Amino acid sequence: MLSYPIVLTPDSNGTLLVTFPDVPEAITVGESEEDARAQALDALEAAFEIYFSEKRQIPMPSKPGRAQPTVTLPALVVSKVLLANEMLNQKVRKSDLAKRLKINQVQVDRLLKLNHSSKIEMVESAFAALGKRLEIRAV
Repeated sequence: MLSYPIVLTPDSNGTLLVTFPDVPEAITVGESEEDARAQALDALEAAFEIYFSEKRQIPMPSKPGRAQPTVTLPALVVSKVLLANEMLNQKVRKSDLAKRLKINQVQVDRLLKLNHSSKIEMVESAFAALGKRLEIRAV
């Protein structure tokens, strides 16, 4: 799993400002620490959509400081982030991946949308088409 450190800063209006040292584009606020964490996940995913659309590498999380709060991405989102980064590393465009998978490019678009509930089998197939294997481990 990918757990991104967050910084919670009390704001003058009683809310908490949430920022990510690794993803400066992700900024949000919350009414409480619990709300701030929930909003943080949404902000992080929204920032990643920007990275996807701009074809930029998504940064991996740094090690959190002692007792620093983190936001952990869901497994399907992690797999999509890793897939997008691997496509960039190999310079494989969406149309290239669609050809390799023998599917329509719209399906690849959905595969890279974080809020689309793709089947994990499809993500595995995409990794296989890139010569990689997706591994999920319980720790």
